[in-house]
Amino acid sequence: MLDPYKIRKDFPMFQNKTKMQKHDLVFFDNASTTFKPQCVIDAMNFYNEHETSNSGRGDYDTMYQVDQAVLETRKAVAKFINADVDEIVFTSGATASLNLAAFGYFENHLSKDDEILITVAEHASNVLPWFKLQEKIGCKVKYISLTKEGRLTVENVEKAITTKTKVISIANITNVLGYRCDMKSICALAHSKGILVVCDGAQSVPHTKIDVKDLGVDFLAFSGHKMLGPTGIGVLYGKKELLKETEPIVLGGGMNETFEVDGSYVLHPFPAKLEAGTLNLQGIFGLKAAIDYIESIGLDNIAKYESELRKYAIERMKKLPDIVIYNENAEASIISFNLKGVFAQDLATLLNSKGIAVRSGNHCAKILKNQINEIATVRASFYFYNTKEEVDAFVEALKKGGNFLDAYFA
Repeated sequence: MLDPYKIRKDFPMFQNKTKMQKHDLVFFDNASTTFKPQCVIDAMNFYNEHETSNSGRGDYDTMYQVDQAVLETRKAVAKFINADVDEIVFTSGATASLNLAAFGYFENHLSKDDEILITVAEHASNVLPWFKLQEKIGCKVKYISLTKEGRLTVENVEKAITTKTKVISIANITNVLGYRCDMKSICALAHSKGILVVCDGAQSVPHTKIDVKDLGVDFLAFSGHKMLGPTGIGVLYGKKELLKETEPIVLGGGMNETFEVDGSYVLHPFPAKLEAGTLNLQGIFGLKAAIDYIESIGLDNIAKYESELRKYAIERMKKLPDIVIYNENAEASIISFNLKGVFAQDLATLLNSKGIAVRSGNHCAKILKNQINEIATVRASFYFYNTKEEVDAFVEALKKGGNFLDAYFA
């Protein structure tokens, strides 16, 4: 059984209070970023203190050790999502990964009037690249309808598909409503019609087992910092035949075999051709440690615990008369809500005055307002180091939410 109290001892953020903190920190913004266990910090420090060098650019011992560490991380990521090692491309995060898929592959494979299907629940990183492609080459961004609850169903995907549909780009778990779609069935449907599927896995990969071969996704993007790892490191998975045809959107050192004065050049095979410049090496060291840590706990254990914690929080929040919950039945450990008569940012400010960190606003999903008819919500998102006692403190603070101005005079 997962013991969050034992786990919390591994995280310095729970031990070290800043000068601004008047209360113990209750961190419920894990959909945005997560705390780092000491082993991740140690791995990054090990690179900085013992193995600082570049990668792939020299013939000395320290660089060889770093090259091996990069390879071992690539292997660990591949195993984590059941991919082949050469299908893993290191990026700066899910945003960069989605942009690489959009501009590195699809810009060269879409034509005027081809259609891209997304939903209004997508994060900006899975919307704006497609808008830009629409601008650049004249393809069309279309929307798959969601259910009244805000879910994406296979039936609605099928209704949205036309003979012009060439790509479906959707989140496995959305970052505001937290609903999980049936990605495997969607991929099977899409592939039966010659359509490729891009999966935003930023909210799913940290919390539940993802098997890219089983799901059938063509591209998958995710970030290290949402799964206990460092900021500035992410992954793009792509099927080999697609990565082979993906063009780099950044060019420079490390990704070419040669270039000549006549303008000719030869790039390395993938994934190296897509990793121009110096990689975030300390981030790669940290990502490996984060994956090892998550696997030591077990994704099944994490998913089960988070589900129980969310259920407990929902039950307690529903007893408060003025709380409006927008995703009561979501699978992910995300709760989006408002307090009647109180603007989301004001409520978040009040909660902060009690030491509770939540997210408020539109959460980078700016067109979701068309679905839920709210311009802003408060989002509480849990990870496996959160506790029922923290939920209790959160709910007690919500009971006083009507006096939100107290936060400004605390």
